[in-house]
Amino acid sequence: MKVKDFDFELPEERIAQTPLENREASKLMIVDRETGAVTHQRFSDISAYIHPGDCLVLNNTKVLPARLFGEKMETRAQIELLLLKQIQDKDWEVLARPAKRVKVGTKISFGNGLLIGTCLAQNPDGGRVIRFSYEGIFYEILEQLGEMPLPPYIHEKLDNCDRYQTVYAKVKGSAAAPTAGLHFTENLLNHLQKKGVEICFITLHVGLGTFRPVNTDEIQDHQMHAEYYEMNDETAQKLNQAKKNGKKIIAVGTTSTRTLETIARKHHGIFQAESGWTDIFIYPGYRFQGVDAMVTNFHLPKSTLFMLISAFASREYMMNAYQVAIENKYRFFSFGDAMLIGSKMYTFKK
Repeated sequence: MKVKDFDFELPEERIAQTPLENREASKLMIVDRETGAVTHQRFSDISAYIHPGDCLVLNNTKVLPARLFGEKMETRAQIELLLLKQIQDKDWEVLARPAKRVKVGTKISFGNGLLIGTCLAQNPDGGRVIRFSYEGIFYEILEQLGEMPLPPYIHEKLDNCDRYQTVYAKVKGSAAAPTAGLHFTENLLNHLQKKGVEICFITLHVGLGTFRPVNTDEIQDHQMHAEYYEMNDETAQKLNQAKKNGKKIIAVGTTSTRTLETIARKHHGIFQAESGWTDIFIYPGYRFQGVDAMVTNFHLPKSTLFMLISAFASREYMMNAYQVAIENKYRFFSFGDAMLIGSKMYTFKK
């Protein structure tokens, strides 16, 4: 299967640069994964498609202020680091810019020495392993020195950093937001709970694996980076009960989808409490075992995320849906509009 088969023309003006003031005000496209039929709604109407007993699965990862700006202690050259994942204790995998200036042994100062990073290793993919030294609590220093790591296609300054966090973000560790969840408000989640929908949480810390470009011609040759995930026993029990009762499991975002499929695939469709690292790569031909419906944003051409949703419905249906979205002026990417993909997504009492 060729990567070029997942390419499409996206006008630059369709890329959302700023979030809407009201999280629920975005557009919502409903796509039937069996027929490809498209329906246009508002995100605030999503509760009409989620029924009592269904499980809505949210990724409660919290984005770190993971972008650090410092200088080489030897030359005072400017260096930018993006923290990707904690390897152990004070050691982190990072992206460095300009990378050629960060060699093994390089020392970088942040905040006039409040934080010092030493390069321990250069990874084959161009990343670096940095060991930090500091006094006090690392995450408090990061809050003081770091900036929110907005995706490179967003060029506008974000006035309110909370808009790049979900309202239920809790577990620190992510290099990017699980953006499908940005549309939910506390009021909407409370309404769904009162309606009888089970709200479940998993954690997947988003790293380079989700956003790394596919640089191979053949999809099968692409290797995903591993990302850390967790599922607790309460969530596992709720999910298994929903499956037993014939209810839908609705994953909010590709990160939740990848976590659910990682666990369900390991245990023959059953969910268990566990934690670990996943490098699952889902593309057409994959057979889903854990997810019945998915809430997702609109993704980059030729991205692993677009391949995932093309596996969930079909490439033809997704290419058509994206063309309809472009024609109807949907907003794309992190601060853009949303899509709900599933079968028999008939409306119910809101």
